[in-house]
Amino acid sequence: MAEISFGPVLAALADPLRRRVVAELARAPEGTQRTCASFGFAVSKASLTHHFRVLREAGLIRQVNRGNSRAATLRRAELDRLFPHLLDLVAAEQAS
Repeated sequence: MAEISFGPVLAALADPLRRRVVAELARAPEGTQRTCASFGFAVSKASLTHHFRVLREAGLIRQVNRGNSRAATLRRAELDRLFPHLLDLVAAEQAS
């Protein structure tokens, strides 16, 4: 948790694609794991890798290797403790 700071989190969430990833994971049941490809974004694999790296380095998601792919899960508990209601705001913005 000490690695997560507000500036990088906000910078990561500034991009609409990354906000959508966080919003979808925030609306899913806790512990949900999704691969990068499961979001169905029409971007190159390199671009997708970049976006997920930014989310991971900001501390928003955790990624686990699954053979030839990676599964992302939201760091909900840590984020809720550090930034109460932030995930609710992101999820609500994307739902409207």
